[in-house]
Amino acid sequence: MDIGCHLPTTQGPDTARDAVVTFAREAERGGLASLWVSDHVVIPRVSTGYGRGGSFPHPPEKPYLDPVTILAATAMCTSRVRLGSSVFILGHRHPVVMAKMLTTIDALSNGRLICGVGVGWWEEELTTLGVPFKQRGRHADEILRIFKTLWTSDHPTFAGEFFRFGDLGFQPKPVQKPHPPIWVGGNSPGAFRRVVTYGDGWHATFLPPPELRAGLDKLRAAADAVKRPFDTIELSMRVATKGPMKEGRQPIVDLLGAYKKAGLTHVMLDIRRDSLSEMIENLDMVATEIRPRIDQA
Repeated sequence: MDIGCHLPTTQGPDTARDAVVTFAREAERGGLASLWVSDHVVIPRVSTGYGRGGSFPHPPEKPYLDPVTILAATAMCTSRVRLGSSVFILGHRHPVVMAKMLTTIDALSNGRLICGVGVGWWEEELTTLGVPFKQRGRHADEILRIFKTLWTSDHPTFAGEFFRFGDLGFQPKPVQKPHPPIWVGGNSPGAFRRVVTYGDGWHATFLPPPELRAGLDKLRAAADAVKRPFDTIELSMRVATKGPMKEGRQPIVDLLGAYKKAGLTHVMLDIRRDSLSEMIENLDMVATEIRPRIDQA
């Protein structure tokens, strides 16, 4: 099972450059498989609620760097580690523009992009960015079809419910063929349908092992319904870490071991902290202590 980490994306302008470059290079030096971003453009001050229960962990005043830009920067200061999104929210950016951004990252990284996507849950943020919240599932499906059309067709055209365009010149095409792998987030019937219809993988979030196993059963049923071989789907998970990792090493090892046993092929650890030095310390622990133990499990 491959293990990656979240990049430091909540840094202010005075520390952002050094934090991203230092962390990315240390992660690659430590042999991690991947580096990740997550996607929020704005953090509404007034909200109907945090989609996963509780409250959003970052206040509106906290810097939240743009994930597309961060992945492009990381592509330029690394050469091996894969670059993923956990997840880009479909609808945050116009699909033609976003397809070009993703193609550019794939080119700059020489084919290392993992395109994690989701429909989003935060109504105020999506509405601010012009997404029809009640129709966001159909809207997202259409965007995925646009991505694939632009990435694979020499004369892309599209006529849908939300977007239309005629014969376009769209170059360059992605380095990865037919396109960067699309890992779909979410744990709902719509998300599982989206995985088996448009995706190359499933990117789950914060599921304890029993819920993961239940999700895998539902995903398998969705794949069976469209006669898609289940083993063609990459299985990945975003895992949160809280508090000092030195004190919680064994629970993390146990959790990752359970995920590996369940069949996950890739895990991203969110080890973001306000202090870059603490993030580097956590990164070293993942590279030198946690990952080797999971490799042997």
